[in-house]
Amino acid sequence: MNATVSAVAVVAILTCEAGAQPLDKQLLDQVGLDQNLDAQIPLDLSFADEKGRTVSIGDFLGERPALLTLVYYECPMLCTQILNGLTRSLRVLSFDVGKEFDVITVSIDPGETPSLAAAKKAEYVKRYGRDSADRGWHFLTGRKDQIERLAQAVGFRYQYDPETGLYLHASGIMVLTPEGKLARYFYGVDYAPKDVRLGLIEASQNKIGSAVDQLLLLCYQYDPSTGKYGLVIMNSLRIAGGLTVATMVGFIVLMLRRERRAKPHGTVGPPA
Repeated sequence: MNATVSAVAVVAILTCEAGAQPLDKQLLDQVGLDQNLDAQIPLDLSFADEKGRTVSIGDFLGERPALLTLVYYECPMLCTQILNGLTRSLRVLSFDVGKEFDVITVSIDPGETPSLAAAKKAEYVKRYGRDSADRGWHFLTGRKDQIERLAQAVGFRYQYDPETGLYLHASGIMVLTPEGKLARYFYGVDYAPKDVRLGLIEASQNKIGSAVDQLLLLCYQYDPSTGKYGLVIMNSLRIAGGLTVATMVGFIVLMLRRERRAKPHGTVGPPA
Protein backbone atom coordinates (compact mmCIF):
# COMPACT_ATOMS: atom_id res chain seq x y z
CA MET A 1 0.00 0.00 0.00
CA ASN A 2 1.53 3.31 -1.03
CA ALA A 3 1.53 6.38 1.16
CA THR A 4 -1.30 8.16 -0.64
CA VAL A 5 -3.63 5.15 -0.54
CA SER A 6 -2.82 4.60 3.13
CA ALA A 7 -3.64 8.22 3.93
CA VAL A 8 -6.96 8.06 2.07
CA ALA A 9 -7.88 4.83 3.86
CA VAL A 10 -7.55 6.66 7.15
CA VAL A 11 -9.98 9.32 5.88
CA ALA A 12 -12.64 6.75 5.07
CA ILE A 13 -12.26 4.77 8.28
CA LEU A 14 -12.27 7.71 10.66
CA THR A 15 -15.09 9.58 8.95
CA CYS A 16 -17.30 6.48 9.06
CA GLU A 17 -16.44 6.03 12.73
CA ALA A 18 -17.61 9.60 13.28
CA GLY A 19 -21.08 8.58 12.18
CA ALA A 20 -21.10 10.73 9.03
CA GLN A 21 -23.25 10.11 5.97
CA PRO A 22 -21.81 7.87 3.22
CA LEU A 23 -18.94 9.55 1.41
CA ASP A 24 -18.96 10.45 -2.27
CA LYS A 25 -16.56 7.97 -3.87
CA GLN A 26 -15.80 10.28 -6.80
CA LEU A 27 -14.73 13.00 -4.39
CA LEU A 28 -12.81 10.54 -2.24
CA ASP A 29 -10.83 9.38 -5.28
CA GLN A 30 -9.50 12.93 -5.63
CA VAL A 31 -8.20 13.04 -2.06
CA GLY A 32 -4.61 12.24 -1.11
CA LEU A 33 -1.25 13.43 0.11
CA ASP A 34 1.47 13.36 -2.53
CA GLN A 35 5.11 13.80 -1.60
CA ASN A 36 6.63 16.90 -3.16
CA LEU A 37 9.99 16.42 -1.48
CA ASP A 38 12.39 19.37 -1.84
CA ALA A 39 9.64 21.54 -3.35
CA GLN A 40 9.56 25.17 -2.22
CA ILE A 41 6.33 26.38 -0.65
CA PRO A 42 5.31 29.99 -1.46
CA LEU A 43 6.54 32.10 1.44
CA ASP A 44 4.34 35.06 0.48
CA LEU A 45 1.05 33.27 1.17
CA SER A 46 -1.13 35.51 3.33
CA PHE A 47 -3.17 34.26 6.29
CA ALA A 48 -4.64 35.54 9.55
CA ASP A 49 -3.17 34.28 12.81
CA GLU A 50 -5.20 33.40 15.89
CA LYS A 51 -5.26 37.09 16.90
CA GLY A 52 -6.55 38.22 13.52
CA ARG A 53 -3.25 39.73 12.41
CA THR A 54 -2.20 39.40 8.77
CA VAL A 55 0.84 37.13 8.49
CA SER A 56 2.68 35.24 5.78
CA ILE A 57 4.01 31.70 5.91
CA GLY A 58 7.50 33.12 5.57
CA ASP A 59 7.08 34.96 8.89
CA PHE A 60 7.40 31.63 10.71
CA LEU A 61 10.43 30.36 8.81
CA GLY A 62 14.00 31.47 8.24
CA GLU A 63 15.63 30.49 11.53
CA ARG A 64 14.46 26.97 12.35
CA PRO A 65 12.54 24.06 10.82
CA ALA A 66 8.79 23.71 11.18
CA LEU A 67 6.07 21.09 11.20
CA LEU A 68 3.10 21.86 8.94
CA THR A 69 -0.42 20.49 9.43
CA LEU A 70 -3.45 21.16 7.23
CA VAL A 71 -6.72 20.55 9.07
CA TYR A 72 -9.91 22.45 9.84
CA TYR A 73 -10.98 23.47 13.29
CA GLU A 74 -14.61 22.27 13.21
CA CYS A 75 -13.68 18.89 11.73
CA PRO A 76 -15.78 16.23 13.52
CA MET A 77 -13.11 13.55 13.84
CA LEU A 78 -9.99 13.17 11.71
CA CYS A 79 -8.39 16.57 12.33
CA THR A 80 -8.70 16.07 16.07
CA GLN A 81 -6.96 12.71 15.72
CA ILE A 82 -4.16 14.34 13.70
CA LEU A 83 -3.61 17.11 16.25
CA ASN A 84 -3.89 14.69 19.19
CA GLY A 85 -1.33 12.36 17.60
CA LEU A 86 1.01 15.24 16.88
CA THR A 87 0.72 16.54 20.44
CA ARG A 88 1.47 13.10 21.89
CA SER A 89 4.63 12.92 19.81
CA LEU A 90 5.71 16.48 20.66
CA ARG A 91 5.34 15.84 24.38
CA VAL A 92 7.91 13.03 24.14
CA LEU A 93 10.48 15.12 22.25
CA SER A 94 13.16 16.95 24.20
CA PHE A 95 13.01 19.67 21.54
CA ASP A 96 10.64 22.52 22.41
CA VAL A 97 8.09 24.09 20.09
CA GLY A 98 9.11 27.74 19.83
CA LYS A 99 12.78 27.03 20.51
CA GLU A 100 14.20 24.34 18.22
CA PHE A 101 11.27 24.35 15.77
CA ASP A 102 7.82 25.81 15.08
CA VAL A 103 4.46 24.23 14.28
CA ILE A 104 2.21 25.81 11.63
CA THR A 105 -1.41 24.63 11.61
CA VAL A 106 -3.52 25.93 8.72
CA SER A 107 -7.29 25.57 8.32
CA ILE A 108 -8.41 24.38 4.88
CA ASP A 109 -11.89 25.85 5.46
CA PRO A 110 -11.97 29.50 4.26
CA GLY A 111 -15.11 30.05 6.34
CA GLU A 112 -13.30 29.55 9.64
CA THR A 113 -12.26 32.54 11.72
CA PRO A 114 -9.36 33.64 13.93
CA SER A 115 -11.57 33.12 16.99
CA LEU A 116 -11.89 29.44 16.12
CA ALA A 117 -8.13 29.30 15.59
CA ALA A 118 -7.55 30.96 18.97
CA ALA A 119 -9.76 28.43 20.76
CA LYS A 120 -8.00 25.53 19.07
CA LYS A 121 -4.58 26.98 19.89
CA ALA A 122 -5.49 27.45 23.56
CA GLU A 123 -6.59 23.82 23.74
CA TYR A 124 -3.44 22.34 22.22
CA VAL A 125 -0.93 24.66 23.84
CA LYS A 126 -2.45 23.60 27.17
CA ARG A 127 -2.23 19.91 26.21
CA TYR A 128 1.37 20.29 25.12
CA GLY A 129 2.21 21.93 28.43
CA ARG A 130 5.32 23.97 27.58
CA ASP A 131 5.36 27.76 27.78
CA SER A 132 7.37 28.22 24.59
CA ALA A 133 4.51 26.78 22.50
CA ASP A 134 2.50 29.99 22.80
CA ARG A 135 5.01 31.77 20.56
CA GLY A 136 5.93 28.76 18.44
CA TRP A 137 2.65 27.04 17.53
CA HIS A 138 0.69 29.10 14.99
CA PHE A 139 -2.98 28.49 14.10
CA LEU A 140 -3.96 30.18 10.86
CA THR A 141 -7.05 30.85 8.76
CA GLY A 142 -7.20 32.31 5.27
CA ARG A 143 -8.83 32.91 1.93
CA LYS A 144 -9.68 30.06 -0.40
CA ASP A 145 -7.07 31.01 -3.02
CA GLN A 146 -4.25 31.15 -0.45
CA ILE A 147 -5.27 27.82 1.08
CA GLU A 148 -5.40 26.18 -2.34
CA ARG A 149 -1.95 27.49 -3.31
CA LEU A 150 -0.45 26.08 -0.12
CA ALA A 151 -2.26 22.75 -0.50
CA GLN A 152 -1.12 22.40 -4.11
CA ALA A 153 2.49 23.19 -3.19
CA VAL A 154 2.64 20.48 -0.52
CA GLY A 155 0.63 17.85 -2.44
CA PHE A 156 -2.38 17.98 -0.11
CA ARG A 157 -5.45 17.06 -2.21
CA TYR A 158 -8.77 17.69 -0.49
CA GLN A 159 -12.41 18.09 -1.52
CA TYR A 160 -15.51 19.66 0.00
CA ASP A 161 -18.55 17.37 0.08
CA PRO A 162 -21.73 19.52 -0.06
CA GLU A 163 -23.89 16.51 0.82
CA THR A 164 -22.25 15.98 4.20
CA GLY A 165 -20.79 19.45 4.78
CA LEU A 166 -17.40 17.82 5.37
CA TYR A 167 -13.97 18.42 3.91
CA LEU A 168 -12.51 15.12 2.73
CA HIS A 169 -8.77 15.07 3.23
CA ALA A 170 -5.82 12.83 3.97
CA SER A 171 -4.03 12.58 7.30
CA GLY A 172 -0.41 13.46 7.82
CA ILE A 173 2.11 16.11 8.77
CA MET A 174 5.00 17.66 6.87
CA VAL A 175 8.45 18.86 7.87
CA LEU A 176 9.72 22.15 6.41
CA THR A 177 13.29 23.39 6.27
CA PRO A 178 14.01 26.92 7.55
CA GLU A 179 13.95 27.99 3.89
CA GLY A 180 10.45 26.59 3.39
CA LYS A 181 11.28 23.45 1.44
CA LEU A 182 9.43 20.19 2.01
CA ALA A 183 11.80 17.82 3.77
CA ARG A 184 9.69 14.96 5.13
CA TYR A 185 6.14 13.58 5.21
CA PHE A 186 4.70 11.48 8.04
CA TYR A 187 1.37 9.74 7.40
CA GLY A 188 -1.57 8.66 9.52
CA VAL A 189 -2.58 10.01 12.92
CA ASP A 190 0.26 8.63 15.06
CA TYR A 191 3.76 9.96 14.50
CA ALA A 192 6.73 8.13 16.01
CA PRO A 193 8.72 10.63 18.11
CA LYS A 194 11.96 9.14 16.75
CA ASP A 195 10.87 9.84 13.18
CA VAL A 196 9.72 13.38 13.97
CA ARG A 197 12.97 14.12 15.79
CA LEU A 198 15.18 12.79 12.98
CA GLY A 199 13.08 14.63 10.40
CA LEU A 200 13.52 17.93 12.22
CA ILE A 201 17.26 17.38 12.63
CA GLU A 202 17.70 16.64 8.92
CA ALA A 203 15.53 19.62 7.96
CA SER A 204 17.70 21.87 10.12
CA GLN A 205 20.83 20.53 8.38
CA ASN A 206 22.01 19.17 11.75
CA LYS A 207 21.84 22.56 13.48
CA ILE A 208 19.76 20.99 16.23
CA GLY A 209 20.24 17.65 17.96
CA SER A 210 23.14 15.89 19.64
CA ALA A 211 26.11 13.76 18.59
CA VAL A 212 23.99 10.70 19.32
CA ASP A 213 21.38 11.98 16.86
CA GLN A 214 24.04 12.30 14.17
CA LEU A 215 25.00 8.69 14.83
CA LEU A 216 21.35 7.62 14.57
CA LEU A 217 21.04 9.35 11.20
CA LEU A 218 23.84 7.13 9.94
CA CYS A 219 21.84 4.08 11.04
CA TYR A 220 18.37 5.23 9.98
CA GLN A 221 17.21 6.45 6.58
CA TYR A 222 13.93 8.04 5.52
CA ASP A 223 11.79 5.85 3.26
CA PRO A 224 9.42 7.99 1.14
CA SER A 225 7.23 4.98 0.35
CA THR A 226 6.31 4.51 4.02
CA GLY A 227 6.91 7.99 5.41
CA LYS A 228 9.08 6.48 8.15
CA TYR A 229 12.71 6.03 9.09
CA GLY A 230 14.09 2.51 8.70
CA LEU A 231 17.28 0.88 9.89
CA VAL A 232 20.09 0.79 7.34
CA ILE A 233 21.63 -2.62 8.11
CA MET A 234 25.05 -2.16 6.50
CA ASN A 235 25.63 1.24 8.08
CA SER A 236 24.57 -0.15 11.45
CA LEU A 237 26.97 -3.09 11.11
CA ARG A 238 29.84 -0.79 10.14
CA ILE A 239 29.17 1.50 13.08
CA ALA A 240 28.77 -1.43 15.47
CA GLY A 241 32.04 -2.91 14.17
CA GLY A 242 33.81 0.40 14.56
CA LEU A 243 32.53 0.81 18.11
CA THR A 244 33.64 -2.74 18.95
CA VAL A 245 37.16 -2.08 17.66
CA ALA A 246 37.30 1.25 19.49
CA THR A 247 36.17 -0.44 22.71
CA MET A 248 38.81 -3.17 22.36
CA VAL A 249 41.57 -0.65 21.67
CA GLY A 250 40.46 1.43 24.64
CA PHE A 251 40.48 -1.66 26.87
CA ILE A 252 43.99 -2.65 25.76
CA VAL A 253 45.32 0.88 26.32
CA LEU A 254 43.73 0.96 29.77
CA MET A 255 45.25 -2.39 30.76
CA LEU A 256 48.71 -1.34 29.55
CA ARG A 257 48.52 1.85 31.60
CA ARG A 258 47.49 -0.09 34.69
CA GLU A 259 50.35 -2.55 34.18
CA ARG A 260 52.89 0.26 33.92
CA ARG A 261 51.57 1.93 37.05
CA ALA A 262 51.70 -1.36 38.98
CA LYS A 263 55.32 -2.09 38.01
CA PRO A 264 57.72 -0.97 40.86
CA HIS A 265 60.08 1.90 40.00
CA GLY A 266 63.72 0.89 39.55
CA THR A 267 62.94 -2.75 38.83
CA VAL A 268 65.84 -4.37 37.04
CA GLY A 269 65.08 -7.19 34.69
CA PRO A 270 67.04 -10.48 34.61
CA PRO A 271 70.46 -10.40 32.96
CA ALA A 272 70.51 -11.25 29.29
